[in-house]
Amino acid sequence: MSLLGGAVWPDIPTGPLVVVPLGSVEQHGHHLPLSTDTSVACAVAEAAIGAFDRALLAPPLAYGASGEHEGFPGTISIGTEALTGLLVEYGRSAGRWAGRVLLVNGHGGNLDALRAAVPLLRSEGRDVAWFPCAVAGGDAHAGRTETSLMLHVEPEGVRVASAVAGVTTPIGRLLPRLRTEGVLGISPNGVLGDPAGASAEEGAGLLDELVDRLVVAGRSWRVDPAGRLVG
Repeated sequence: MSLLGGAVWPDIPTGPLVVVPLGSVEQHGHHLPLSTDTSVACAVAEAAIGAFDRALLAPPLAYGASGEHEGFPGTISIGTEALTGLLVEYGRSAGRWAGRVLLVNGHGGNLDALRAAVPLLRSEGRDVAWFPCAVAGGDAHAGRTETSLMLHVEPEGVRVASAVAGVTTPIGRLLPRLRTEGVLGISPNGVLGDPAGASAEEGAGLLDELVDRLVVAGRSWRVDPAGRLVG
């Protein structure tokens, strides 16, 4: 695995693919660390990067748009506007020497910024795309899906004894209240889902699924109008 952060400039190949994990610093209930989204994005990117030619794994962008979680201590959100600006400037700078830039996103709250920044960069002639670390049918936040992933990726960070269920209403029905009340107004413990039944074995399978999807999408490099890689 080639790490951008550990390289010296003569090591950089011509026109590489730069893979950038994008996460957040936000509450994940009583049992998962604030860095959960970043850890998952890093794990997916690290596991996939060997499948691509001339690929460099960049240091993660660990802060995102997490305003819905700001009712909880520890959360640090830079907001959608600032994140959009950061992604645009990142893409412009890396685009001076990189052939492609791929943002591997671990936090749903970053989507508005990605959908604004990446199409803009592409309109400027920069070959940038993003990929979501989203599990079909998974619960929304700090439930079984993320807990299983973290039990596999970073088990020392999971406080299993503190894991409890939160609100299990489907996220689509919660969105109007989330926008006005934030997560704290809906789920006092910060969980949107139920971590019961989570396991490292399930997490390994979920990670493999995400990595397989990323590899297929990254090799085909078909980008939709929102800048997202499609498999």
